[in-house]
Amino acid sequence: MDLKEIQNLIKFVSNSGVAEVKLEMDDVKITIRTTLETAAPEPTYVQQLPAQAPVQQIIAAPAAPAAAAPVAAAPATDDSKYITIKSPMIGTFYRKPSPDKPMFVEVGSSIAKGDVLCVVEAMKLFNEIESEVSGKIVKILVDDMSPVEFDQPLFLVDPS
Repeated sequence: MDLKEIQNLIKFVSNSGVAEVKLEMDDVKITIRTTLETAAPEPTYVQQLPAQAPVQQIIAAPAAPAAAAPVAAAPATDDSKYITIKSPMIGTFYRKPSPDKPMFVEVGSSIAKGDVLCVVEAMKLFNEIESEVSGKIVKILVDDMSPVEFDQPLFLVDPS
């Protein structure tokens, strides 16, 4: 964004009666706050500006756990003996070091402590995720090139 666009945005926000607007783009974060006497109508306007993307995420999020809950309930007793390796950060999960290389691990692969299991890319940095346990990969819980959240389960490992 250039300075003229930011100035136009400030004018628009001050004329609209909104108390606060947050705008996040690739590498720019802008927060515009105005001081108003009445606080009642402000939340409706603030909610409407960025509501497009969060509404889709909110609608999509309950559908996945609701569908996955019955499926996950049955094998939960079987999975209790396995160790779950979780993502230490938010980013994009990759099973290969590069597109032309083989996968780090497959289901059934034996791993040792310190072996690289995957890569999580965050802000153009590729972070190797190493195993903290030895064992055998029982299940890979995330698809290649999928976004992952902090503490999201990635692998199930049988330590025996």
